[in-house]
Amino acid sequence: MNTKSSRRKFLQHSSVLAAAYWVGSSDQVWSQERSANEEIRFACIGVEGRGSSDRDEAGRHGHIVALCDIDEERLEKAALRFPQAKTFVDYRKMLDEIGGQIDAVTVSTPDHTHAPAAIRAMKMGKHCFCQEPLTYTVAEARMMRLLAAEKKLCTQMGNQGTSISGLREAVEVIRRGEIGDVKEIHVWTNRPIWAQGVGRPKTEVPCPPHIHWDLFLGPAKERPYNPAYAPFAWRGWLDFGTGALGEMACHTMNMAVKALELFDPISVEATPDTEWTGEARVESYPKSSVIKFGFGPRGKFSPCTLTWYDGGIRPDESLLMGETIGASGSLVIGDKGRIYSKNDYHAEFVILPKDSFNDRVKPEYIVSPGHFTEFANAIKQNKPEMAMSNFNYAGRLTETVLLGNVALRAGKKIMWDGDNMKITNDEAANQYITRVYRKGFEL
Repeated sequence: MNTKSSRRKFLQHSSVLAAAYWVGSSDQVWSQERSANEEIRFACIGVEGRGSSDRDEAGRHGHIVALCDIDEERLEKAALRFPQAKTFVDYRKMLDEIGGQIDAVTVSTPDHTHAPAAIRAMKMGKHCFCQEPLTYTVAEARMMRLLAAEKKLCTQMGNQGTSISGLREAVEVIRRGEIGDVKEIHVWTNRPIWAQGVGRPKTEVPCPPHIHWDLFLGPAKERPYNPAYAPFAWRGWLDFGTGALGEMACHTMNMAVKALELFDPISVEATPDTEWTGEARVESYPKSSVIKFGFGPRGKFSPCTLTWYDGGIRPDESLLMGETIGASGSLVIGDKGRIYSKNDYHAEFVILPKDSFNDRVKPEYIVSPGHFTEFANAIKQNKPEMAMSNFNYAGRLTETVLLGNVALRAGKKIMWDGDNMKITNDEAANQYITRVYRKGFEL
């Protein structure tokens, strides 16, 4: 991929983005040949791990016509559950051969292949359910948001907490001003629980015959197979994953981002652990980091900061007004009160100080029928907005999150121009907004 040419194309769309709305368009036509009463025909890309639950949800909400995975053992296991589905190891071949038989795809692959798979399907007019983080790069997140709007597609990102009542209630508590003016947010996680801050493996290991390593690499640079990369630990490697931040922030930052419209931070500054040097710095994410996002005024909301902590680092426990700090959590601090949740998905929360909110009346909110159900209903009713984590929202959330990794790799505080998708104080750092794609896996 020519990154300069790609960048120009994104900038040409900036005026469209400035007018982009919170939810999707509702004037989509599902198919001239198919009615809303017919089953949705799904193709599932990535069928084990998180892909197993996405695959099973697709089976409950429609008809699975195809399964795709680079691991033939995993593929065979999934095929036993869905024997009617055709099987593929290459999503490109699957879409080329039976694209006309597919209405929607699920994408549950490692982060670096989310966008290449999803965008290829979306360009063909396929609705898309994609795991979090939506993409590997900021540029991909914006492209998927634009493409979903252009094609009038129904979409949903797999940050299931968006559909949990606890999160939706907390969002409304903040929006109606119960905790007052918010200027400070803290979010932390117990991740990574995989290797980070390390260099490449030194030993050579033969690739098992059931794994199609070239297809696993996808857009990433070629490197020899090693079990240190897959099937689980890819998250910590710069070429494949998005680290602790990418793995968890679309969950744990979700409530604050949705409530306070924390999009397009004006500055991001990352402080990694001091051991993140040498080969480790160019191969994997740090063992721990603290990342501070700065946001300007946003409509009725005041400027604020959001501080992210990973690798066992946590904020000062005194901020919790006597509550016990959890291994993961989020704290939104207003001038009238605070919301604290130690649940990654915000299923439960407390408003602090407790004595000041004993007589509060709970706000109204829309109760979700289920995260995947929202997606399926959106397709059947031609209403993309029914899926609350559609790509118009999820794309912006993902951009905010991934700018933290950009700041990590830049090694300095970055100043961000969201409208033009450009770092304004370090031209060289703009290389981390996108990536170079290996031939055959371009967007």
